[in-house]
Amino acid sequence: MNENPVHKEADASSRFQDSLPVSSDQILAQLERWKIDYVRYDHIPLNTVEESKRVQNQFSSSDEDGAHIKNLYLRDHKKRNFLVIAQQDHPIDLKQLKVLLGSGRLSFGSPDRLMEHLGVRPGAVTPLSMINGRTKQVDLFIDQNLQAYSKIYVHPLVNDRTLELPIEGLESFFGKIGVTPNWITI
Repeated sequence: MNENPVHKEADASSRFQDSLPVSSDQILAQLERWKIDYVRYDHIPLNTVEESKRVQNQFSSSDEDGAHIKNLYLRDHKKRNFLVIAQQDHPIDLKQLKVLLGSGRLSFGSPDRLMEHLGVRPGAVTPLSMINGRTKQVDLFIDQNLQAYSKIYVHPLVNDRTLELPIEGLESFFGKIGVTPNWITI
């Protein structure tokens, strides 16, 4: 069996962005072409909210106008795919969430399905991955409480970069790619 060692060792950092359907550099260039303002921060690779919390003070001020988020790629038994976004500390009960989404039992999508449907690796799930998910029937659900913030922190398809985006910039991005998010109360 001939395995590709580069693929086997690939992680969610920008070192392997060229193996993604849309690279981090490509999405940054697209945001610039669309005149969507952002501030980019480079940092160590972050795979979890807990890891992210340890470095957030490097790029976010102490004011409360910026939302750090968690992104859940979920699948139900009917093979429907969902991207659910909420503030990083907001508790999410999957049993209650399935009622909100109108789905069956939910589980986390596998790394292979994540790559197939959102074009990212674990640790780099982001609202910006809908640039790939829009053509793969991924339904986007965002906690409407995030609309209270003026800016949001998201990964640009890799987990060693974070973008600070105005909420309006994120909504403009969705409009440009033809995605209508479902704003719900989680």
